[in-house]
Amino acid sequence: MEWKEDCQGSKVQKMKSIIIIGSGVVGASAAYYAAKAGNSVTLIDRADRGQATGAAAGIVCPWISQRRNQAWYRLASNGAAYYPVLIQELEALGEKETGYKQVGIVSIHEESKLDKMEQKARERQAGSPEMGELERLTPEQTKDRFPYAGDRYGSLYVSGAARVDGSAIRDALIRSAKRLGAKFIQGDAKLLIEAGQATGVEVNGESLAADRIISAGGAWAAELFKPLGLHLKVVPQKAQILHLQSADTGTGEWPVAMVPFGQYIVPFEDGRIVAGATHENNTGFDDKLTAGGIFHILEKTLDVAPGLAAAEFTGAATGFRPATLSALPFIGQVPGQAQLFAANALGASGLTAGPYLGMQLAKLATGETTDLDIGLYDIKEAFEEIK
Repeated sequence: MEWKEDCQGSKVQKMKSIIIIGSGVVGASAAYYAAKAGNSVTLIDRADRGQATGAAAGIVCPWISQRRNQAWYRLASNGAAYYPVLIQELEALGEKETGYKQVGIVSIHEESKLDKMEQKARERQAGSPEMGELERLTPEQTKDRFPYAGDRYGSLYVSGAARVDGSAIRDALIRSAKRLGAKFIQGDAKLLIEAGQATGVEVNGESLAADRIISAGGAWAAELFKPLGLHLKVVPQKAQILHLQSADTGTGEWPVAMVPFGQYIVPFEDGRIVAGATHENNTGFDDKLTAGGIFHILEKTLDVAPGLAAAEFTGAATGFRPATLSALPFIGQVPGQAQLFAANALGASGLTAGPYLGMQLAKLATGETTDLDIGLYDIKEAFEEIK
């Protein structure tokens, strides 16, 4: 943190002008936190079609994941623990529709998979009290909690799990940042560079200088760094997601369902159901919906939750997750740049860890001490010089 002396000689915090490029969940969270800390914040987004945050429905339940990478788990579990704190703050600012609700989860799988899942979760339970209660359910008990379930599979119930509507939490963060003085600009931001250093941006024909610049551009972020001679190794991973409407309007209190092959079913209020999602690599930004993608989701979902077969198909959407070969996100100061910071590559963990990572990014850029060991998410590995 930088300090200056006031007219009485006392040290006071020196606030910064901050430009944030990208208003997905990471950028929106960074804008909210930086504005809350009293900085002058400008958030810029060009509204690319297929932004992951706006298309996604999130499941906050990292504790049952079988991923072995401890750095990923630390970030994801911290993200889950941060949500209740953040939601309380947003509600205090007048936000009534944050898109977040703790409804629990039923992870529906065959017994051998559930055994491993439960063992891992119980190992983590003492260090993650926000996980809540764990309960092994029979197929009949599973159907009592999640009526669309079939008769073949039991489940693991985790009471502390939550659902998130991506567009709702993003919008709540942006509105809250604006209430705290942040400005929002829709446009295509390009870096202003002096003597090889990024000093601000040009957007809509206007040049804006800043003490700090933050990149949170998701799957599209790579092009921002090309004028600096840097290649960002982030690529889009395509996700198709389905929207269904149930005749049962009491779905708002139902738990989220995780089903085999990485699929999920997220019930919202008034019978609205989201089911997904595909994980498609090497497609670029091709946003078309495909028969194969829709079939994959429906085949895997209806096998475990046949009660959904009667639901009305109301639409589908495509989003692009930011991904890397390492499957691990990064955060830090861009190599060789004094004023430029970035975080990216959350992949399918965006809505779980995004708000927390955005807060850490804002802390880093403004000189506060982060709560996260950012050395575990080395930004230097994400960049290479353009030859």
